[in-house]
Amino acid sequence: MGEIRKSYTVEFKQKAVDMYLKQGKGYKTVAKELGIQHSMVKGWVAHFQREGVKGLEEKRGKSSSPLKGRPRTREQSVEVELHRLRAENEYLKKLWALQRGQTGGESKDSKS
Repeated sequence: MGEIRKSYTVEFKQKAVDMYLKQGKGYKTVAKELGIQHSMVKGWVAHFQREGVKGLEEKRGKSSSPLKGRPRTREQSVEVELHRLRAENEYLKKLWALQRGQTGGESKDSKS
């Protein structure tokens, strides 16, 4: 199993950023005073400079992808389900015709 990553509050991150930007302390000094890795401080400062306070919010577990989460168990709409069922019906008609030996042309039950 992997190691569990600790989460820090926006206030804690803001304190680290302020120590670096406003007090002029270095990454390693800030990290040593707060008991964290200097690479974390460096990352938080970069996020803050790029996005402001919003950049300090937790991003783990938040996907911006429309394909996130589990697959849907139901169709999105009645129209989509109807289209799928019609296609399935046509497929089964063709399969049935092939099994009966009617390989040329459409079966007599299919409609355009």
